Amino acid sequence: MPTLLDERPGTTPDRRPDDRDVVVRVVTESAPSRRRSARALLHGLVAVLVLVILAGLAGAGFLVARAVSGVDVNLFGTTSVDRSAPVVLRELRNVAEFTAATGEFQSTVDVEKDVAVLPAVLAGERTIYVGVGTVDARVDFSALARDAVAVGPDRTVRITLPAPTLSTPAIDPARSYVAARDRGIVDRVAGVFRDSPTSERELALVAQRRLARAARDSDLAARAERNTAAMLEGLLGRLGYERVEVSFAAPIR
Repeated sequence: MPTLLDERPGTTPDRRPDDRDVVVRVVTESAPSRRRSARALLHGLVAVLVLVILAGLAGAGFLVARAVSGVDVNLFGTTSVDRSAPVVLRELRNVAEFTAATGEFQSTVDVEKDVAVLPAVLAGERTIYVGVGTVDARVDFSALARDAVAVGPDRTVRITLPAPTLSTPAIDPARSYVAARDRGIVDRVAGVFRDSPTSERELALVAQRRLARAARDSDLAARAERNTAAMLEGLLGRLGYERVEVSFAAPIR
């Protein structure tokens, strides 16, 4: 039951002007107002109880479904939806090449870009990229000349083949990686406005060129010649030829 105090200036003749009368007013809450407050409190408690019951039922239903299905489902897991377009066949080519040898190479590319007037902590970039790829050595049987195969009377066959060619290095993205990358503050800020500030395409192209040079300097082509000669000797030997001679044209530099 609230109580209100009110001060009024004194108006009787025997009091000073600054005297105050204290008036006490008692305000009582009506019965309907008390009933509305109790009803609102009851509704709130019922709403909370209903939410608790619904949450419990949902959890129990999830546990039952997982037990029945035997599948461990993560209630808060994410779902991936693949909306990729179907694969389009662009070209079919006939291949008459024999892959005689394959070499696997690795190149560590260390590229640094400096800005002459600014220190490296402000501008510039250094990236260390490890590129792993393969190079095939192939012999093209479709380019044989008419006199490339000569059969002798003593069950001897002589075959002249074109020199093995090396394919373009195929970088393996699953095994290639950026070992280290250090960029200045300016380059980091500018990278926010670029589509792909840390693209590895340029580094992969550098690694590809280095792998091609390494393949040319290796004995990959010589191994391809030996493997091709062994393949033809075994194949023609089963056809009855007692002597098989295989030679290769000079490679084109």
